[in-house]
Amino acid sequence: MPSFTNGAAEIAYLDEGEGDPIVLIHGFASTKNVNWVYPSWVSELAKAGRRVIALDNRGHGESTKLYDPEFYHIGTMAGDVRALMDHLGLPCADLMGYSMGGRIAAYLAYSVPERVRSAVLGGIGMGLIAGGGPSENVATALEVEDPATIADPMGRTFRAFADQTRSDRRALAACLRGSRRLMSREEAAAIKVPVLIAVGTTDDVAGSAQALAEVIPGSKVLDIPDRDHMRAVGDKIYKSGVRDFLAERP
Repeated sequence: MPSFTNGAAEIAYLDEGEGDPIVLIHGFASTKNVNWVYPSWVSELAKAGRRVIALDNRGHGESTKLYDPEFYHIGTMAGDVRALMDHLGLPCADLMGYSMGGRIAAYLAYSVPERVRSAVLGGIGMGLIAGGGPSENVATALEVEDPATIADPMGRTFRAFADQTRSDRRALAACLRGSRRLMSREEAAAIKVPVLIAVGTTDDVAGSAQALAEVIPGSKVLDIPDRDHMRAVGDKIYKSGVRDFLAERP
């Protein structure tokens, strides 16, 4: 698996297919494989004529595990994506992030719009601004030895997911504590690139897609019917909606 170094982290990535590039940014406690390869996003986008690039965020998958929250600020993690694009010689690309990856994509759309052709914000709605997703209760759940002692429902969910993906739970706890920065309403309103907000209709983590669309000018909403935060990722309606959105770009 190819990799490159950005500051304190070695970042693993994949690069498949040919055509207009799209960079995929996975969610918290996930990996490029779990979020994008196994649900067939990479193969389907490549078959649709796209160059598909996906990275393991620092602290995840095959990338470097760091244990200080200071290494996981959203701007720092967005810097890994920007550095990957530099490493591959990509002046601009479409971005798709899910959950935490959506936060990263939104940060890039706001801070370096010249590098972002469009942004798909999957699994993140008004939580981008208002918060309400995984917090200290999840970090604590990741650190306890016995998962049977976890009382918090969201903590149990993310702990089970981290165990399923055989993640470094201490690195994930540091990531969660370091990446909590929310986007202000003013920052979100300043995003000018085309944006698609894709959230499951039973997602109780992301926050309202419609409310976020009212803040980001010209953004579109894709409702993923009857899918919660964990089960929306590979949904066929999500995939077809993203393909249609990408096809609209000149």
